[in-house]
Amino acid sequence: MASLGRLRSISRSLTMLSSAPLRICVVGSGPAGFYTAEKLLKTHESVQVDIIDRLPTPFGLVRSGVAPDHPETKVVINQFSRVARNERCSFLGNISVGSSVTLRELREIYNAVVLAYGAESDRSLGIPGENLGGAYAAREFVWWYNGHPDCRYLNPDLKSTDTAVVLGQGNVALDVARILLRPTEELARTDIATHALAALEDSSIRKVYLVGRRGPVQAACTAKELREILGIKNLSIHIPQADLVTTPADEIEMKNSRIRKRVYELLSKAATARTASVPGQRELHFVFFRKPDSFFESDHKNGHLGGVRLEKTILKGDAKSSNQVAFGTGEYEDLNCGLALKSIGYKSIGVDGLPFDNRKGIVPNEGGRVLADPENDTTYEPGLYVCGWLKRGPTGIIGTNIYCAEETLACISDDIVKGVLTSKQQKPGRQGLMELLDSRNNKVVPFDSWEKIDLEERRRGDLKNKPREKLVTWEELLNVAIA
Repeated sequence: MASLGRLRSISRSLTMLSSAPLRICVVGSGPAGFYTAEKLLKTHESVQVDIIDRLPTPFGLVRSGVAPDHPETKVVINQFSRVARNERCSFLGNISVGSSVTLRELREIYNAVVLAYGAESDRSLGIPGENLGGAYAAREFVWWYNGHPDCRYLNPDLKSTDTAVVLGQGNVALDVARILLRPTEELARTDIATHALAALEDSSIRKVYLVGRRGPVQAACTAKELREILGIKNLSIHIPQADLVTTPADEIEMKNSRIRKRVYELLSKAATARTASVPGQRELHFVFFRKPDSFFESDHKNGHLGGVRLEKTILKGDAKSSNQVAFGTGEYEDLNCGLALKSIGYKSIGVDGLPFDNRKGIVPNEGGRVLADPENDTTYEPGLYVCGWLKRGPTGIIGTNIYCAEETLACISDDIVKGVLTSKQQKPGRQGLMELLDSRNNKVVPFDSWEKIDLEERRRGDLKNKPREKLVTWEELLNVAIA
């Protein structure tokens, strides 16, 4: 990968050759999109960048995915806001690729397009009963309590059951379990959506089961997230001692991964420190070596979830790696519940005119360059790039996108040097896009209009002693933005 210093030197040389700006569109305003825009602006002095998003609000999962009780993680919004205020950059919201403008049109309007719109769908378990009422993707639940306008009216029933099952043991699974179990007086001081706080205040849920296919050594969460949920006050933790017995293969995994070792140590300590439950006390149960077989219907409510049938598993070594894989044993047990949250992974979706690998849920690419022919990794779509989850799959943390953006930037810079991207190919850029959207009566939300939303949310939050009171419907957001 070329160094940033060398890339800047190349950019200055190119600027002397042509005064026309290179116009680049970044689709998606989450971390991947903003880091890409920031690095483009810093590296290439003649580049103009437009960041577009289908929502009227920027920042992607930093706004709608990060848990409300993790305000420190959202501080990165300040950095992204400085990028959006750069005179060579603009944020344009309420633009949907597909309905507002096609990918083909964007490629005609801009010298280059970087797709960084992430993953807005979910992996499916593909098991019976998955569509029963009360069974949701964890993403939907997260968007619901974070005030995402697409999930404002999800309305999960938290009153008709005392038990929730979360399938998965990664950080998102721990997030949703923590929100269900955390005292609402603590959540009331966060930017959680008001409708979600009201539902949680009336919630009857007292038991949450975190179900994983493998054992405590293989739990996919980080130590920080685990420590936080284990530290919830007045919470009874249940971890079967038998599940904590390790095998030689487990010991090797822990030796090779400090994170796995630390997670296992925290779980072991929590199991040892278990105290007697108090009546009415909330409970968190870790269920290991189980995989979902089916969801079954309630005996009391047609079409609604009654529980999850789990198959016991055993671990066997993967010949291709040092990881152990879970295999079903043919033994089953039922876990009754009225709410199930599937935290088994997000999934990206393609758009017309974009090569897409439906099995992997990514755009076929080489370092960020989109492959024109996935069977031939030397043929690229000129001027088309990817970054973030759409490029590598839904893995990593916010900071992972920094390195991902640098890799994509290196490809763009290399293509500038080679003349694949050149400002000699005059493109209308922002002006052309705005004219096209205006002809379609598509109201655009620029960054200063987002700042109206931000100001109003903060004003409403001050009245309730919260950081902000989110506007949670499309109508509210657009009314404030375009007023």
